[in-house]
Amino acid sequence: MRSMHLLLVEDNDADVLLIQEALAGLQEGVTLHIVHDGEEALAFLRRLGPFADCPRPHFVLLDANTPKKNALEVLGELRAEPSFQGLPVVVFSTSASPRDVMRCYEAGANAYITKPLNLDEFLSAIENTLRFWASTALLPQSAPELPEPC
Repeated sequence: MRSMHLLLVEDNDADVLLIQEALAGLQEGVTLHIVHDGEEALAFLRRLGPFADCPRPHFVLLDANTPKKNALEVLGELRAEPSFQGLPVVVFSTSASPRDVMRCYEAGANAYITKPLNLDEFLSAIENTLRFWASTALLPQSAPELPEPC
């Protein structure tokens, strides 16, 4: 598994802990950065304020219903900026509604994954997603590495 930075945008602390647990089950190499709402996500990606020295993530795991700005709003702003058009964004949601799925893809999501209610299935979904993006998918080259962690 190659070394990479993952930005997790998740307001539910229990889900954050589960994602951290899933990461622990993978080989080392993924550095997790956590923000709790859509505005923080955009500030992190734009390296504003307290995120000025943060590295650009290789991909983003974005909860669909984060406060302040939801996934559709975050995706809309990201895809409007040329420097973020190639940044892979995976939306994670409890909703399996075809309408929600389509809206996220139309807004520029690279993948849409439902959050299983079963704990083992949840961990498996996260591990499979992370393994794919960290080991299988070819990702755009990121900006030069900056100091860690953020």
